[in-house]
Amino acid sequence: MTAYRLASGGVIDRSNTLGFKFDGRAMKGYAGDTLASALLANDQLLVGRSFKYHRPRGIVTAGPSEPNALVAIGKGAATDPNTRATVAELCAGLDARSQNRWPSLKYDIGALNGLLSPFLSAGFYYKTFMWPAAFWEKVYEPLIRRAAGLGRAVLEHDPHSYEKCWAHCDLLVVGAGPTGLMAALTAGRAGLRVILADEDFRLGGSLLAETTRIDDRPAVDFAEACLAELRALPNITIMPRTTVFGWYDDNVFGALERVQKHVVAPQAKLPVERLWRIVAKRALLATGAEERPLVFGGNDRPGVMMSGAMRTYANRFGVAAGRSVAIFTNGSAGYRTASDLAAHGIEVAAIIDSREAPHDAAPAGVRVIQSASVIDTRGRQRIRGLVVERAGFEETIACDAIGMSGGWNPVIHLACQRGAKPVWSPELNTFLAPDIGKGLVVAGSAAGRYSLGGCLQDGAERAARIAADLGFPSAGNPLPAVGEEVDPSFTALWYAPGARAKAFVDFQNDVDVKDLGLALREGFGHVEHAKRYTTAGMATDQGKLSAVNTTGLLASMQGISPGDVGTITFRPFYTPVAIGALAGTARDERAVPVRKSPLYGWAEKNGATFVDSGLWYRPAYFARHGEKTWRDSTDREVVNVRQHVGLCDVSTLGKIEIFGPDAAEFLNRLYCNPFLKLPVGKARYGLMLREDAMVYDDGTTSRLSPQHFVMTTTTALAGGVMSHMEYCAQVLWPELKVRFSSSTDQWAQMAIAGPKSRLVVQALVEDDVSDKAFPFLSAGVVTLKGGLNARLFRISFSGELAYELAVPAGLGEAVADAIMAEGSAHGICAYGLEAMNVLRIEKGHATHAEFDGRVTPDDAGFGRMVSAQKNDFIGKRLSTRYGLTAADRMQMVGLKPVETDQHIRAGAHLLREGAKASTLNDQGYVSSACHSPTLGHDIALAFLKSGRERYGERVVVWDKLGGSETVAEICHPVFVDPGNTRLRV
Repeated sequence: MTAYRLASGGVIDRSNTLGFKFDGRAMKGYAGDTLASALLANDQLLVGRSFKYHRPRGIVTAGPSEPNALVAIGKGAATDPNTRATVAELCAGLDARSQNRWPSLKYDIGALNGLLSPFLSAGFYYKTFMWPAAFWEKVYEPLIRRAAGLGRAVLEHDPHSYEKCWAHCDLLVVGAGPTGLMAALTAGRAGLRVILADEDFRLGGSLLAETTRIDDRPAVDFAEACLAELRALPNITIMPRTTVFGWYDDNVFGALERVQKHVVAPQAKLPVERLWRIVAKRALLATGAEERPLVFGGNDRPGVMMSGAMRTYANRFGVAAGRSVAIFTNGSAGYRTASDLAAHGIEVAAIIDSREAPHDAAPAGVRVIQSASVIDTRGRQRIRGLVVERAGFEETIACDAIGMSGGWNPVIHLACQRGAKPVWSPELNTFLAPDIGKGLVVAGSAAGRYSLGGCLQDGAERAARIAADLGFPSAGNPLPAVGEEVDPSFTALWYAPGARAKAFVDFQNDVDVKDLGLALREGFGHVEHAKRYTTAGMATDQGKLSAVNTTGLLASMQGISPGDVGTITFRPFYTPVAIGALAGTARDERAVPVRKSPLYGWAEKNGATFVDSGLWYRPAYFARHGEKTWRDSTDREVVNVRQHVGLCDVSTLGKIEIFGPDAAEFLNRLYCNPFLKLPVGKARYGLMLREDAMVYDDGTTSRLSPQHFVMTTTTALAGGVMSHMEYCAQVLWPELKVRFSSSTDQWAQMAIAGPKSRLVVQALVEDDVSDKAFPFLSAGVVTLKGGLNARLFRISFSGELAYELAVPAGLGEAVADAIMAEGSAHGICAYGLEAMNVLRIEKGHATHAEFDGRVTPDDAGFGRMVSAQKNDFIGKRLSTRYGLTAADRMQMVGLKPVETDQHIRAGAHLLREGAKASTLNDQGYVSSACHSPTLGHDIALAFLKSGRERYGERVVVWDKLGGSETVAEICHPVFVDPGNTRLRV
């Protein structure tokens, strides 16, 4: 027994005592407790401080909507801040600490903010932090950052593990209360694959705190019988400790399972949390209804609690919320709480009913004050009494806890996460879910059926209709008999008039009624504007308790219906989800998948130094003995390719196979240059534009047969181009008969480049690869010596005679080894990304360093590729805009330093000689730069205003970051072999 633990009752295990700590103080609870129920049992009413005023706060609810009882649990790197004590399962050794206070919870210096409350009204930060401007970085921002947040994030490495899983079912039932249990039983008996998910560690929902008998037995026993039958059915999956937090396209639901959150020392072999993506043919929302708080003077003091939470703590956990409890209500729910508390021997000081003529029966000897209002509370860190006003007369009533019951808000967040707006019901004085189709059906209290019998019936009937719709007719089992019930009706009360103290709407963020009035007066009356102006509904509970009251108050202030005001937007996640759970196993070195090319082993054997390039590990250069820097290796590789032959891994290029009778037409619309008449056996360079006529991607596409094309994309945009093509095929041109699939991982592809490359390729290929038989831009299937079929493309990124050979991925390393062996007599070398970059800059080839989303084909020198004769292609309509054809647009040019020993760096800006560095004088920028071993000095590609008209001029390459200014000459962007004679030999 502790101070407020009842001598008997509840569904806790009193034989299993659990020791735990709160702010260093040793306490005891029982198995089956939550941290909140154990704290109440130990007379720990003060659990936290509010955000703005640091007012003392106590436990308000018994579930996930708790705004006040947020604590840090665990030690060191395993600390979980902002944990709701109302859902945290008590375990032996649990160590919890209060938050947002200093130096202690009882004596918090931040409470001085309360004295400044007249100056800290809604929107004060918008008005205060504007001036003087110099104060922002020096004063305001540091103060705001220090004050922000409640708990403190741990900066140490998270020792826990997480995982992500998929699940599929016919019916997902969200919530295991009376509605959910009956729905799962009905569907399970009909043969549906059912997943029953509930966030609690003990299933049964409101049945765990219900005193009404079902089938002439306690409601708890009925719930256990239902669960026993469900566990025996092989087509039922029960998921306790699992919160369904989001509803997404294609009826996919996100759910978070707390696998080991209820143990102090988690097992290393199991995750602490598991993120589920559940694909359900149908879903049934049985999340119940949240009791609505009342807005009255002093309603935020520790000891003020939801009336239904008091019932839960008494009936489920065997804990009294106080020794003498007053109930403030506007409906019958308050009377039910009073009856249950009285049955446990708890004194009910009074029932204050806002209604004029309530018809509910109070427990014997309990005083009922009708047409009354609570205007203030007594006490500070705990309730000592309340002040009641009735017909102009005031009375102080002594009590140590106040239960408030303002009606019911159906928990419909999931149903409204995809844009559907809640619908106001004048009959029920609440918001209900709109018609959202068959994918998700709302039932029970979530649909406004508040009686226990109504919930059981609604769950069974709706599940039977779902089963029949899916082809599983149900047997129609009889409904359980429910004992005497209380009328659940209530009268809406948005604000208890006459408040002397602050009447809070949002407990965590200290938003009171006056703040909403100020927002309305200052033009922020729209519910979304009021939310942001006052921060009502922006706390960690995301407005679960405050949102409907905020709407009701704004409506009453304007004399309109709450339906005309509407609610704030419901978004995932329903309750907070740890970033670790979203990441799953993708953390540390596994944060991004390690993708290795099929030629990774070949590159490693040849001494490659690897670098992260997009999603891949790619060889940057191949160092040899005596080479001290990467430049030494890169220069050697470039010279070798220009003079002899080199082998480079280009397997990471995106490769997409395109099939169908309309494949050519599809490509013709996708690219800005023509592809409709591309001959079989030929490749063509293509530019792909966005709708705004800017270059999106480039690459080559080869025609292997009349209905088969192979497209290569840049490594960086392989996935993006694939998604773009899918969109075009499904949305823009669904009439075209075309299919495509990504084959990037199926092929190892290597470039053999250099004047001696044909000698190497011919030695490996049985087909004739001479210039006459296989000219530039040829493509086709060839046979390697030994009988292996491969794809050969005569394309060049280096500007030299070059081929690209594609073989099945599993044979890539062996083929690369054979090429190196055959090419040894011709001086072959392996070359990497750095040399490839130098080779392409020397040749004036653009990559995404140039195609950065601001460049048109003409800017890059490809204006002639844009077909004026084509009927249509993506980007055509906007390509003729004046801004894209202006004469002073930046155009791609080459740059070479006048003094050849000077350097040019990418990112530098271009200025006229003698001009001051400013945005007004900015002439352009350097997109790519390198040292050219072929030319013996630095070269660069740049974008310059009217660049092609200015060949021979000089500009200053201004590099503020590198601290240099280099005079450079503007030249043609092709530095090596401008006549393209080498690649055509």
